[in-house]
Amino acid sequence: MAEFCDIPGAALRIVPNDFPDPLLDEANDSGERTTVLAGGCFWCTESVFKELDGVLEVTSGYSGDDAGSADYKTVCTGTTNHAEAIAIRYDASRISFGQLLKVFFAVAHDPTTRDRQGGDVGRQYRSAIFFANQEQYDIAQAYLDQIAKAGIFKSPVVTELVPLEAFHTAEAYHQNYAERNPEQGYIQAAAQPKVAKLKTYINFPFDDPGSTIFHLANLSENEWAE
Repeated sequence: MAEFCDIPGAALRIVPNDFPDPLLDEANDSGERTTVLAGGCFWCTESVFKELDGVLEVTSGYSGDDAGSADYKTVCTGTTNHAEAIAIRYDASRISFGQLLKVFFAVAHDPTTRDRQGGDVGRQYRSAIFFANQEQYDIAQAYLDQIAKAGIFKSPVVTELVPLEAFHTAEAYHQNYAERNPEQGYIQAAAQPKVAKLKTYINFPFDDPGSTIFHLANLSENEWAE
């Protein structure tokens, strides 16, 4: 089976538009819901999910440890159990938790590299789903099993499925970072190609149908954080 890869380390055995829908998903329902996902640098994951119709708000922050260590400088040491995470508030009548997970695995990050995404290395860059209730756990676990059985990735998925204890909003300058800093090197190298990939391969409605393909370099978030 041929491998497909346009993110270093993230080799899919299928093209992203063939990524399967979850067999188990939440019922099409009205009302707002929230999920918390971690997939490396939150500048990048935030920029992907903000593009989806039905996503009302994406907030960058930290999950996995206590409030006292939930600041960028401390988390970047890699000595806490925090992950850089995003809280996605969405309209469940327009997009489902399962569809968000599809984008999470197919586009937003590489779920096969433990404690790293490209040049970003450390516990804070791990892949994790912080489930808020039993329904989210059941859907996420079923999708992880479905992906593993299908052999979609060339390496095992190492995404952690853990209960959400708290989400700590990150500093103000991290919010909407990619949108506010489109000329910044790390954003051009890491975030913008993921948005382009989303618009190229995933058949979801977007706010802006245009896309541009950028070269993806193996750079570190911390090289640009100052």
